[in-house]
Amino acid sequence: MDIVFVRGLRVDAVIGIYDWERRIKQTVVLDLEMATDVRKAAATDDIKDALDYKAVAKRVEIFIAESEFQLVETMAEHCAQIVRDEFSVPWLRLTLNKIGAVGSANDVGVIIERGSR
Repeated sequence: MDIVFVRGLRVDAVIGIYDWERRIKQTVVLDLEMATDVRKAAATDDIKDALDYKAVAKRVEIFIAESEFQLVETMAEHCAQIVRDEFSVPWLRLTLNKIGAVGSANDVGVIIERGSR
């Protein structure tokens, strides 16, 4: 299994359970690790044979920017489903970091894995 990854994808989103959070956008940061087989793309040197990480990142970015969630868990689950369904990814690990959610912590969020390796 090969892994295509996107790290540090920053998106401004409406995310949170408090009233004040529902009125502002906060930055979330995503890391995606996606299972694929790169051999065909490597042989043909053609993007149509590759898992297009730019297209994945753009799709997730647009989805988050246009959505509103209370929980990072819900946002992460929806993003994982989009990647798996729309890009035929059999397995992924998604890390979603809600920057500043806990003032005394560097990072707060969830890591989920979906699918089979």
